[in-house]
Amino acid sequence: MFKKFRFISIFVICLLLVFGCYHVKTLAENRVFLDLKLQFLGEYQLTETNYENTLIGGFSGITYNPDKDVYYAISDDRSYFSPARFYTLKININNDTINDVNVENVTFLKNKQGENYPPNTSDTEAITFSPRNSLFISSEGVSKTNTPPFINEYNLDGKFKNSVRIPDRYIPKQGEKKGVENNLGFESLTIKANGIMPQDPFRLFTVTESALVQDVDLNNPQTILRSRLMHYVINPIGNPVLVGEYLYLIDNPALGVLFNGVSELLALPQEGYLLSLERTLGLRGYGAKIFQLVIANATDISSEKTLTQDISNIIPIRKKLVLDLQKLGIQLDNLEGITFGPRLADGSQSLIMISDNNFNKEGKQKNQFLLFKLNN
Repeated sequence: MFKKFRFISIFVICLLLVFGCYHVKTLAENRVFLDLKLQFLGEYQLTETNYENTLIGGFSGITYNPDKDVYYAISDDRSYFSPARFYTLKININNDTINDVNVENVTFLKNKQGENYPPNTSDTEAITFSPRNSLFISSEGVSKTNTPPFINEYNLDGKFKNSVRIPDRYIPKQGEKKGVENNLGFESLTIKANGIMPQDPFRLFTVTESALVQDVDLNNPQTILRSRLMHYVINPIGNPVLVGEYLYLIDNPALGVLFNGVSELLALPQEGYLLSLERTLGLRGYGAKIFQLVIANATDISSEKTLTQDISNIIPIRKKLVLDLQKLGIQLDNLEGITFGPRLADGSQSLIMISDNNFNKEGKQKNQFLLFKLNN
């Protein structure tokens, strides 16, 4: 009887230890992440299709200029319909609702030669406003014209200002298995600024939409989900410096999903924290999820020539689901951009998402704007 009791006691103690350790681990994990919640406030659809002889659409990224209370939305038109460009938008928010969206200007980007980008020489996908009153814009490149991807800085009038050096491992080259996949490159850009003066250094982040060519093993589908996130420091003097590169694991696709990838990043005010937007397309249409990211303690993978091997020794960026937008009860479009907007009436932070309508001529896709309140 005593032996039986002792066995039961030991069993109970073991259970308590296991669940106790799990509880401690859960609490520790919770302390890693911020307590964030996104509250959906409403949807708006921009119905205008033309502005100053340009076709409105292809909104792949959006950023906010708080000084002028306007937004800049980049079009991913490869200069087919009009030259590469971004639009200046006025988004009027009242009573936690988007009342209207007005297009106020269109700005054509200029290349290093001071000219508009010719067709198939850019695929602009992301845009972010910098503390020095400029815009950083990324292009995925165009494989059929052997045009490499780029991350450039432009003045607000669209003139080329500077470029960010991209490591050679991201640049496709004929005859070599390396670089970003076609149309799966730098879909995202965000800036984290800590300084109070325009000349103070700031951070720039981007992540590949999907894995690099050399990181994919066709015999292991999981490798397709291994994206790379780059962390730059932009200094007032000298070239931007790549200070870190980290493994970003894309969520496993649900049943029926045909494509999934990272379409945007957004730096949070807290140091080392980001939001990411993962967009999906499948049999049920478009889907999107917002994750909170924590960079701290992630392994620097800049020396990893490939990620096709066992990666158990690599600590990836930690991520936590903040919101699954398919649970909002609305029809989602091709959501690709996110940005913070102004403070709402109650002082909380607004967040706006925007969709890329792919210039759909049949009206099956739309320029969708979603408004959220960020609570933390």
